Amino acid sequence: MTEVAARQAGPAPMSVFERYLTVWVFLCIVVGIAFGQLLPGVFQAIGGLEVAQVNLPVGLLIWVMIIPMLVKVDFGALQEVRKHVRGIGVTLFVNWLVKPFSMAFLGWLFIRHWFAPLLPPEQIDSYIAGLILLAAAPCTAMVFVWSRLSGGDPLFTLSQVALNDSIMVLAFAPLVAFLLGISAITVPWATLLISVLLYIVIPVILAQLWRRALLARGQAAFDAAMDKIGPWSIGALLATLVLLFAFQGGAILQQPLVIALLAVPILIQVLFNSALAYWLNRALGEQHNIACPSALIGASNFFELAVAAAISLFGFNSGAALATVVGVLIEVPVMLLVVYVVNHSKHWYENA
Repeated sequence: MTEVAARQAGPAPMSVFERYLTVWVFLCIVVGIAFGQLLPGVFQAIGGLEVAQVNLPVGLLIWVMIIPMLVKVDFGALQEVRKHVRGIGVTLFVNWLVKPFSMAFLGWLFIRHWFAPLLPPEQIDSYIAGLILLAAAPCTAMVFVWSRLSGGDPLFTLSQVALNDSIMVLAFAPLVAFLLGISAITVPWATLLISVLLYIVIPVILAQLWRRALLARGQAAFDAAMDKIGPWSIGALLATLVLLFAFQGGAILQQPLVIALLAVPILIQVLFNSALAYWLNRALGEQHNIACPSALIGASNFFELAVAAAISLFGFNSGAALATVVGVLIEVPVMLLVVYVVNHSKHWYENA
């Protein structure tokens, strides 16, 4: 199979493991909290393994999370962008001009005001920062799965992911810094830039070098390698979550409502942005199989990057890290709901 044919074939549907990601995340919460309470000295030792404020075990896990996903991204697909300018335009508008700003607003409205009496006051700013980090990182890997489940055009999906990743290398740090600034949250530029270098730039370079090496051995070798390393990402994510909740356990046990409260702005943001992207594509006369992946990437997030950046910038014990993990917790069920809606509204869409 040629690489073009492979792109058209798209990824396999969701595995059982992916479909029940929310269950695994919940189990990680329970296991992490239990370990943190039973073995506090062990996790304090792990937390102390740092170089230049980068926790080495977590840094390694994050690379194992991110790099296999980035290997799947073909930046050569950028040539496909011109074939669906309207759909790409909607994707970029929602991902970069609506989603981060709408999340900053929802964070300000719900976390700083409406829910503030129910949350620990010293973590308010950190929770908002985590929500902003989550919204500023467009989805990379899981959007291929959502697109496949909704019958989306695989070449369009690939091109919008490649374009988003290219923009993210340059725009993630300035956008996050700006939104945190208007939210009155101070983040050292040096720390933010180091995070971008460690968790975007270097992984992209390593992943693309690995991709070229695999493709040089043929498409079959590439596909076999993808099947083998695919579970690494989710496995590393779950291991990171166990560590994170081992550190967060005490705070969560004291404030059990925190996760539910943080889920509210995330849920609203996902539903709003997916609906907006879907409607804009319809209004502009774009095809349904383009509108679906455009709406889905507008709703989902590169939560692995968000978790990495939150831990790097604010630490394991921060509300920011916890907020990004809540994004992981609700990602799968909410995105399956969005997939269901776009699939069952095709008749409405095509009778504009």
